[in-house]
Amino acid sequence: MRTTGLTSRTLTALRAKRPYPAVTITLPTHRRETHNAQDSVRLRNLVAEAKRRLEAAPDVPRGARFDISGQLDRAVADADLRYALDSLVIFAAKGEYEVWSLPRTAPERVVFSDTFLTRNLVAARERSRPYWVLAVASDRTVLWGGSNGSLQQVRAAGFPMEPEPGDNEDVEREERIGNAPGIYDDERTRQYLRQVDTGLDSLLATDPRPLYLVGLAPALSLLDEVGSAAKAAVSRVPKGGLAGGPARALAEALRPALGEQAARHAERVIQRTEQAQGRRAFAAGLEEMWQVVREGRIDLLVVEENYQQPVRVTDEHLVPVDAAEMSAAEHGPAVQEDIVDEIIEAALDTGSEVAFVPDGALSGYDRIAAVLRF
Repeated sequence: MRTTGLTSRTLTALRAKRPYPAVTITLPTHRRETHNAQDSVRLRNLVAEAKRRLEAAPDVPRGARFDISGQLDRAVADADLRYALDSLVIFAAKGEYEVWSLPRTAPERVVFSDTFLTRNLVAARERSRPYWVLAVASDRTVLWGGSNGSLQQVRAAGFPMEPEPGDNEDVEREERIGNAPGIYDDERTRQYLRQVDTGLDSLLATDPRPLYLVGLAPALSLLDEVGSAAKAAVSRVPKGGLAGGPARALAEALRPALGEQAARHAERVIQRTEQAQGRRAFAAGLEEMWQVVREGRIDLLVVEENYQQPVRVTDEHLVPVDAAEMSAAEHGPAVQEDIVDEIIEAALDTGSEVAFVPDGALSGYDRIAAVLRF
């Protein structure tokens, strides 16, 4: 079950055309055992639905149905839900299968197409951009590397750092109970935080990432006062006692700040689309998007998280299909079960940037919009 290794090359390989059907199954999962007992039952139900559709598909040869059914069984055997994240994605086609566990939720779906449905992987990669977390205390400063909401302590640029032996005894204990002593007025503490600033400056110069600062307000204020590197922080979490972790507690403290940054990113993306509209370098809606993406004109594609739409392509036009009213036999190569994913894949193939925003954020633009190159 893969949770890492999501590279551009991997995504390109997954987007490659395959003999129909390339089957994609997506399932929201739970990270905690007390909540994930239902996941295996729901997964089996989705696999059973995929097998029923395989049997009912008139255009799929018997040998291919048997092969893909076996690939689905192998994928289920490999899907160890004890280590699930927020969603599970299974790809199965003749002669191959893959299982991905992703740190973002996805709806329950079974999709047949001539490519795998990769939008959830694309969104996961967008969210997996690494960041730094510097947990600052007057007796120890620790560097953490973050991605997908998980954290790992990192030794780099001189971190972790501590003041000279004998300085600031029992400070961490006092910080945990909120009793910030006069240690922040001590020249030895100032010198120590100057060293922290120097290390941070070196770190950001060699490996620039968004920076989150965690620590009591006096410690963060003094770090600002004695240097300049901390001013690059995108967010500050005024909470002490976390320099040494544990990682789960630190991640929990960071969750609101990470959510705020995600919201700001969505606002910036939407603002870019609005500015493009004023320059007439803008497109919106499925029909228009289908045209400009095939012309390679999209610079930035913005899509609501869970927007999906099955269509038939007729005379170069998109005819929406009500998936709820279709029987298994009516699904087939003539129906694009998710034209939104097809547009995302086509945009990626022409080097476009793809961003996802919360549902409802693009309600005025038919849930999908683009900034155009020309």
